Amino acid sequence: MALLSIVTILPFILMIVASFTDEKDLILNGYRFFISNISFDAYIYLINQYEIIVRAYGVSILVTVVGTVASLVLTTMLAYPMSRRDFKYKNTLAFVVFFTMLFSGGIVPSYMLWSRVFGITDSYLALILPNLLMPAFHVLLVRNYYQTSIPHDLIESGQIDGASEFKIFFRIMFPLSIPVVATIGLFTALAYWNDWINALYYISSPKYFGIQNLLIRLMNNIQFLRSSEGSALIGAGSVELPSTAIRMAMGVAGLLPILILFPFTQKYLIKGVLSVR
Repeated sequence: MALLSIVTILPFILMIVASFTDEKDLILNGYRFFISNISFDAYIYLINQYEIIVRAYGVSILVTVVGTVASLVLTTMLAYPMSRRDFKYKNTLAFVVFFTMLFSGGIVPSYMLWSRVFGITDSYLALILPNLLMPAFHVLLVRNYYQTSIPHDLIESGQIDGASEFKIFFRIMFPLSIPVVATIGLFTALAYWNDWINALYYISSPKYFGIQNLLIRLMNNIQFLRSSEGSALIGAGSVELPSTAIRMAMGVAGLLPILILFPFTQKYLIKGVLSVR
């Protein structure tokens, strides 16, 4: 486990070290774990773009929070009837959910559906609804947790006391499923935070760009400025920008919030994964 942990951590250390390394040193000597010539040019470039970076962070945080909460509510509520052994259509519903894991309409039908039928292009809904709102795997994961970790006697007790299905769900099932909810919540939050495909397909207005899409855009701008066309456009013979170091700095900027969030959800993640078998 120690060896595997080291192998997992080393790429992050290398990324952080490279982000503080001088661009010329990276080009001449490649990536190293020790800084031979320290440079803050990459982070200075990002700081100079702070206005659009802060806005992109705001978009990513908003989409991640709203999308994760909505996904958790819908996922757990759909998994609840599938876990009830007295629900007549539980197998049919499970088949429909599982079927979506095996077959997909593809990119073109999905794009036509969301853009032409629902018309959600250039909106926050385009970053929340497609693909990530209610993954079938998460639904089945929660269903299995309900079936194996929560006694059916609790449901019967609630029914005897006259509780409605919504009250049973929100007062009994949901509070007792916090470990698996935290687990899929972390997975969903990671998916929303790292997502850039939805914005690539459905977003053209820069004000809806999240941090991942903004980093891609900044990287493309840097590549253009370093090209001969970009140099001619701004009237310079050559443009010296730390493109390699900026890639690493962008990676650190995109990863930092997840590193802060993970320690607070780790105990629930471990418990949730071990409980679902």
